[in-house]
Amino acid sequence: MTSLTQRSSGLVQRTKASRNAATDKERGSEDEDYEPRQEEEDEKGDSKETRLTLMEEVLLLGLKDREGYTSFWNDCISSGLRGCMLIELALRGRLQLEACVIRRKSLLSRKVICKSSAPTGDMLLDEALKHIKDTQPPETVQSWIELLSGETWNPLKLHYQLRNVRERLAKNLVEKGVLTTEKQNFLLFDMTTHPLTNDTIKQRLVKKVQESVLDKWVNDPGRFDKRVLALIFLAHSSDVLENAFAPLLDEQYDLAMKRVRLLLDLEPETESAKASANELLWAVVAAFTK
Repeated sequence: MTSLTQRSSGLVQRTKASRNAATDKERGSEDEDYEPRQEEEDEKGDSKETRLTLMEEVLLLGLKDREGYTSFWNDCISSGLRGCMLIELALRGRLQLEACVIRRKSLLSRKVICKSSAPTGDMLLDEALKHIKDTQPPETVQSWIELLSGETWNPLKLHYQLRNVRERLAKNLVEKGVLTTEKQNFLLFDMTTHPLTNDTIKQRLVKKVQESVLDKWVNDPGRFDKRVLALIFLAHSSDVLENAFAPLLDEQYDLAMKRVRLLLDLEPETESAKASANELLWAVVAAFTK
């Protein structure tokens, strides 16, 4: 069908294609870790609108399907979403840890460096990236999680806080056709909620998490897809991982949690030193599991 459309469009289609190719070439290799995933998802039939960031995936796991909001008792998801942003920016080639010159520093003592300031197309990511790029001297991963969450006693650094993150992520998911927007009355106040409308995408996400520690389990973190590995760690840190395991049978649940515990018991310093490892990813893991 695509080839027939291109033939009928003639020169116009070929001109547009050449322009798009030129634009892609200019972008270079900034999204080197992100693009292969996009191509892989295209092959599976996913549209651009249903491609989710790590932040959106973690929020979606935490949202109650019908009610459209996260648990009022969950006080972990705020910092967890900030950790997702740092890893997302690292996987897109925007951030990295400072290099070790003379002797190797610990992950949590190394500063976060802006590798590329090219816009990502996501407003939250670009806002966080600008803060990191403009801050001198650089801060550590732990500091950035606290600063972006607004958990600082320094009034001069309160402007780093990213506000209304959950609401902004939910609106992104509404635009992608995953959620909808409603108003609910809670006696004393009205609250905007975002119930699930596209159950297929949510189930696909849940299945991906379940399979990563069951049918597709690989007993080697180096062979894990970096995004899936990050999703498991950050979903656990955000206290939403259990939601993905709730439908499992008892035996499957026990096995899944046993393997998650194996991942949590890994030593980030050791794993980050391995070939092809993303150091910033493991620095975020260290910040939440130390």
